Amino acid sequence: MVTDDIRAAALDSKAWPYEEARKLLKRWPDGKPNGEALLFETGYGPSGLPHIGTFTEVLRTTMVRHAYGALSDRPTRLIAFSDDMDGLRKVPDNVPNGDMLRAHLGRPLSRIPDPFGTHDSFAAHNNARLREFLDRYGFDYEFVSAADHYASGRFDDALRLVLRHFDAIQEVMLPTLRAERRATYSPVLPISPRTGIVLQVPIEVVDAQAGTIAFDDDGTRVVQSALGGLAKLQWKVDWAMRWVALGVDYEMAGKDLIDSVVQSSKIARVLGGRPPEGFNYEMFLDERGEKISKSKGNGLSIDEWLRYGPEESLAFYLYREPKKAKQLHLGLIPRAIDDYWQFRAAYEGQSIKERLGNPVHHIHGGPPPAGTLPVTFGLLLNLVGVMGDATPAQVWGYLANYVPDATPALHPELDRLIGFALAYARDFVVPTLRRRAPDVREAEALRRLDAELARLGPEADAETIQNAVYEIGKAGGFENLRDWFKALYETLLGSSQGPRMGSFIALYGVQNSRALIGQALART
Repeated sequence: MVTDDIRAAALDSKAWPYEEARKLLKRWPDGKPNGEALLFETGYGPSGLPHIGTFTEVLRTTMVRHAYGALSDRPTRLIAFSDDMDGLRKVPDNVPNGDMLRAHLGRPLSRIPDPFGTHDSFAAHNNARLREFLDRYGFDYEFVSAADHYASGRFDDALRLVLRHFDAIQEVMLPTLRAERRATYSPVLPISPRTGIVLQVPIEVVDAQAGTIAFDDDGTRVVQSALGGLAKLQWKVDWAMRWVALGVDYEMAGKDLIDSVVQSSKIARVLGGRPPEGFNYEMFLDERGEKISKSKGNGLSIDEWLRYGPEESLAFYLYREPKKAKQLHLGLIPRAIDDYWQFRAAYEGQSIKERLGNPVHHIHGGPPPAGTLPVTFGLLLNLVGVMGDATPAQVWGYLANYVPDATPALHPELDRLIGFALAYARDFVVPTLRRRAPDVREAEALRRLDAELARLGPEADAETIQNAVYEIGKAGGFENLRDWFKALYETLLGSSQGPRMGSFIALYGVQNSRALIGQALART
């Protein structure tokens, strides 16, 4: 429920979803005519498997939509539009039956067999993968297929509009093209009645109202309709036509599409429409700093992230700094999980203004679920890394050292994170652990730590243990205490970084931690 206080704070909030939503208030101060819903759109090109970049647009657009709901009571809709009439330009590296796909290069994605053998077409398979995840995440959206809209005639009136303004559209596009491209460019791409390929050839408008065009198909002059799925539009013209035909009010796009937004906006005006509001976000990069590409398959898939982290961790990472280029790889997951929980824990004690700037408010479309996490995900990873091949039940056994009434029933979200921690540690942490032998100074400090832990006993709390670790480091001749903690991580845990040692020892157990120290000393 949106209160007056929330609405007032939203009108002034500097959180980027509210800044974007306020553009829509300015666009339609009194709402759209006849009470029509404001339309948010996201686009997807199903030439490859959906990756997180695809999902990001839907997530971020949904956040803007929710922000608009805090500013206005007027209705909204969100459509996820698939450009599945596009011709297949190249075969993605990460799909089976590449030779079969190569035989269909140039044909609309919706008219190419599914290389996975599960759907009617390649586009239908990839569309289904996208919808499956959007549904899993609980997005409120309507799926729209370009192929359906072209074939059913729902775009026919807009196509007639393009044909009537053919010359004006050429005046927008031709100056942006190289001379050789200008010679063959056409806003309208007919589909060859002979091969079924989307042709890149000049066309002649024979009758704009009837939708008739003429073109050359391998030496034969063809006169046919551009309506009913017999043609499609070039990308920038198609985008503009869609905005006008559907009445799109908001659509964001990647930085790589800045020029497309400029030209499509001009064309939308030529067609008598109004370009949507939106902004250009920065691109995601892989671990090597290269742009993520569906055809290269170098992107992180949605399923890969969710194998090692919950949905809200992904949403948290995608919310932050949308206009800053960021790497996107599996190594980011532990930090994203812990940062999400840190902001969620802070939410309850924040003012309304602070809450509206808190990422979890936008992730959950309002107040997040109640509850905090008793241990960090990073600490869980350290625990299961030391345990090796463990089960959730065994992890819960160790958690009893640290968390009162530690049971899955009382801490279901922690139970879920244990599963993610076991998977992540198994695949990425345990294979990299290398416990080195301590040097003479480190060995002496470890002996003193072992003796102090024996004196403190198994009931010692994390803070008492942390103080003991700290004092032993100071007394052990470590000029920089970071060297002492690094020695603990490298000799006991096998990593150059690690947790707060008092918390780890309390969680792992004093006796088990003393056993780790004994193993380290045995390597000297």
